Amino acid sequence: MASDSTFPSAEHSTASLARTVCELRDGGIPPELSERARSILLDLLGVTIAGARTNELRALSSAWRPEAGNTRPLGSALRTTISAAADLDAIAACCLELDEGNKYAAGHPAAHVVPAAIAATRMSSTPIDGHTFLAAVVAGYEVAARFGHALTRDSRWHTHGHWGATGAAAAAASIWGADADRVAAAIDASAALIHVSPWGVVLEGNFARNLWVAGAVRAGLDAARLSEAALVDNSGALAHSLGEIVGTLDYPRLTEDLGTRWLTMEGYAKQHASCSYTHAAIDTVQSLRAHATWNTEDVEQVLVRTHSLAAPLFQRHPTTRLGAMFSLPFAVAAAFVTDRIDTVALDPAGPVFTIAEEFSNRVHVTAATELDELLPRRRAAEVTVVLRSGEEISALTPNPIGDVDHFPMDYAAIEAKIARLIGEDPAEKLATLIDMLPHTSDVELLLDAVH
Repeated sequence: MASDSTFPSAEHSTASLARTVCELRDGGIPPELSERARSILLDLLGVTIAGARTNELRALSSAWRPEAGNTRPLGSALRTTISAAADLDAIAACCLELDEGNKYAAGHPAAHVVPAAIAATRMSSTPIDGHTFLAAVVAGYEVAARFGHALTRDSRWHTHGHWGATGAAAAAASIWGADADRVAAAIDASAALIHVSPWGVVLEGNFARNLWVAGAVRAGLDAARLSEAALVDNSGALAHSLGEIVGTLDYPRLTEDLGTRWLTMEGYAKQHASCSYTHAAIDTVQSLRAHATWNTEDVEQVLVRTHSLAAPLFQRHPTTRLGAMFSLPFAVAAAFVTDRIDTVALDPAGPVFTIAEEFSNRVHVTAATELDELLPRRRAAEVTVVLRSGEEISALTPNPIGDVDHFPMDYAAIEAKIARLIGEDPAEKLATLIDMLPHTSDVELLLDAVH
């Protein structure tokens, strides 16, 4: 049990974040944050549509047995309630491991925040304009990212389903017009409603993992409801869960450089459908193959060295898409036998899976202390290809491509990514709708046009 002396720090930090949430809503959004919000939305909404098209999401939507309603989840023909649509959107957003992330938060703020902002907009008794919506997305992202940044997780916990709920709560409360005290109460209460999310479940390839983000979205919405009903206050509840059970919280870090440094600006876009901890190694393999005079039959073994954050991913022989996404040996093997790590490459029913599984026996992965020293700014990987001739070819990538510090993807690159996932015409229509967001007086009408 945390001592009472920890509560004022938790309360003070949460109150400071809540004031920033309200300042963004009631004032102006800095232009760079507004532009960043466009990229976040294009990336996440496009990835969500792609996720909704997978066999797994189609099966889940059919088995969900949702109540009838007028709301359609993204990328689906289903009509259901706002809450059910938010659940299915959140699951689709993360199921392909292509959703935007933030290395300083060590997770995925947008997937936790955007579905909550959309649901809160649809639940509002009055139309929500574009500024209010975008401010909520930015503020919710910043709150979530700062909690992820301040949290030192117990290594048994995965990153989904807990700290992200704080951003979902901030976004929903902001959209519903809460003042700073009520926003703070919602943020705090959300941490009392979070999921237990063990790494072991992820590494087993258990699809239940993809519902943790949906649970955090629900926690955020419920916390905003509790706050609006004045049934909770900013009482330090998060000190018990995030600050004690999930790990420990560095309260000063929650508000460090608040208003001058925006973690929202420091996110990354993903080009591979796998855990981000595999990306630097995949990028290295693709670079080596692009200049190779050898082929996969010439490879005796592959030696991969990376940071220890990726250590849970060293396990082998996945049987599901999720398991493949979180197996570094498998992802590296797939990069040797196919040109793109996309929705097809890691599908167990697809043509690449069996070939990659066989090649993965040649891949050996270790953690390197000197690469840990580069974290979090650099998430590096080194790959050495040992040929049957005895020749060795090595290369090191300091960060995944798409990282804020390493060939970041601009808006046009993200639009191209989404076009590859859902088709050029749907991607162009989505980009047009996002361009209209800042100027609309009713965001819900625009959202209803997203397919």
